Amino acid sequence: MYASLTPDERTALVDAVRDFATARLAPNSAHWDAEKFFPVDTLREAGELGLGGIYVRDDIGGSGLSRLDAIAIFEELSKGDTTIAAYISIHNMVAWMIDAFGNQEQREHWLPGLVTMNDLGSYCLTEPGAGSDAAAITTSAKRDGDEYVLNGTKQFISGAGSSAVYL
Repeated sequence: MYASLTPDERTALVDAVRDFATARLAPNSAHWDAEKFFPVDTLREAGELGLGGIYVRDDIGGSGLSRLDAIAIFEELSKGDTTIAAYISIHNMVAWMIDAFGNQEQREHWLPGLVTMNDLGSYCLTEPGAGSDAAAITTSAKRDGDEYVLNGTKQFISGAGSSAVYL
C-alpha cells in the first residue's frame, strides 16, 4: 500500500518540497496571514507536486507514501508557511479517510480531485466549548429512514468556504 522510498528518492522529494516552500510559500506567508487570504491557486500547485494525496493509495492517483515521508514533507512545508503546511496536512487527512474508509464509488468520486488539490477537503472537528477534543464534541448524526440528521455546531474549519468536501 505504501511506497518505500530509497534514500535518494526521499532526498529528491524533500528537496522538491523545500524548493516549493522556499519559492512559493515563504515569500507570501506574512501577506497571506495579514490579509486572511487562502491561496487556492498555490494549493493547486502543491497538488501538482503530489502533495494532495500523500498517503492515498496510488491506484487512484495518490502518492502512496508512508507517514514517515509525510513528516519530512510537512516539516519542509512548515519552513515556508506553518498555516499552509497545517492545511495541507488536514487536506491529506480528509483524502486518507475517504481512501481508507470510503467505498469504491466514493473513492472514485472524491479522490481524483483531492489528490490534485483541484478539490479541497476540510475536517470538521472543532466545536464551541469542546475545541478539538474529539471526546468532548456534541455534534451527532442520527439515522432517519434513508438519511442522517446532523445536529451540532462547528467552528474554525480550515479551508471552509473553499472546500468541495467536509468530513
